[in-house]
Amino acid sequence: MSSGAISEMNGDRRRTGLEHAGSILQDRFAEFHVSRRRLRQAESIQLVRDRRNAANQQLGFASRPFVLCGLPVRCPPRSTLVYERRNGLFTLQITGHPDFGLPFGQDRLVPIFLATLAVRQQSQTIRFRSAAEMLDTFGMAKGGKEYRRLVAAFERIFGATIFFGTESTRKQVRVIQRSRFNFLSEAQIWYSRDPTQVFSAGSENVIVLSDEFYKEVIAHPIPADIEAVKAFGSAPAVLDLFMWLTYRCFTAKSEERIPLFGDFGLTAQLGSVEYSRPRRFRAMLEQWMAQVRTVWPECPAQICADGHYLRLSPAKAVLPTA
Repeated sequence: MSSGAISEMNGDRRRTGLEHAGSILQDRFAEFHVSRRRLRQAESIQLVRDRRNAANQQLGFASRPFVLCGLPVRCPPRSTLVYERRNGLFTLQITGHPDFGLPFGQDRLVPIFLATLAVRQQSQTIRFRSAAEMLDTFGMAKGGKEYRRLVAAFERIFGATIFFGTESTRKQVRVIQRSRFNFLSEAQIWYSRDPTQVFSAGSENVIVLSDEFYKEVIAHPIPADIEAVKAFGSAPAVLDLFMWLTYRCFTAKSEERIPLFGDFGLTAQLGSVEYSRPRRFRAMLEQWMAQVRTVWPECPAQICADGHYLRLSPAKAVLPTA
């Protein structure tokens, strides 16, 4: 390779933001139209990989119930108000509010970012001065449409009741832990057509986590790469798998084989309930893992040759800070 080509590549790497990802795509593939959403996604993936390579990832946190068991990926029927997932000895059951329905899709960003802010601030009360600040925190584009979507997500989250239970055996004694709680105990969210409007001190956006949710988050904070969470925000099935693999690979002591199907299988844990046919689920799982590897190339997860298990090894999606 010529020195000029090497210099050009190095210059490409130094560029940031949409200029970095977008101009490369448009220069090299001018015959294709690349949407702004695709450009933002490419920029987000590049940012995640750059920070991972520099061991300078932005640390976020997730709560245990929603890493072990995913929320619905797609909007459930309006008449469906009870949703349940299982992960071994863990059970997650969510009851939606009759007026707002069950949380689904991008709503899963809300508990992740609320858990992150709660751990960072060590406080149940979270405040936002403007809608733009909320959208930026949640990795969403700024605009009235996105803000209305975020407010609707908060309504579904606020109205939902969560049941989370575990069972274990300690020295031949069965231990059962059960917890029923709401995400939030109070939420005051102001709406303005201008998302950049800053509210006065007495009319801030204020979110208060419930005692139970806050205690769960503080007791079992699960580290995550927050920029990767934003990158997969519009792909909830991929985000579920990424968060699940982050946790399972981190806690694995040796190579593990997780069944894909059955009561204790991966299909019973993730929020993708619509992929009930084994062949279809395996095909989608391959696609989701390919997307996970765009931000975590060293991810060790692979579907076994028999197609019935997912094999994984100890690994870290979040590296120690350099």
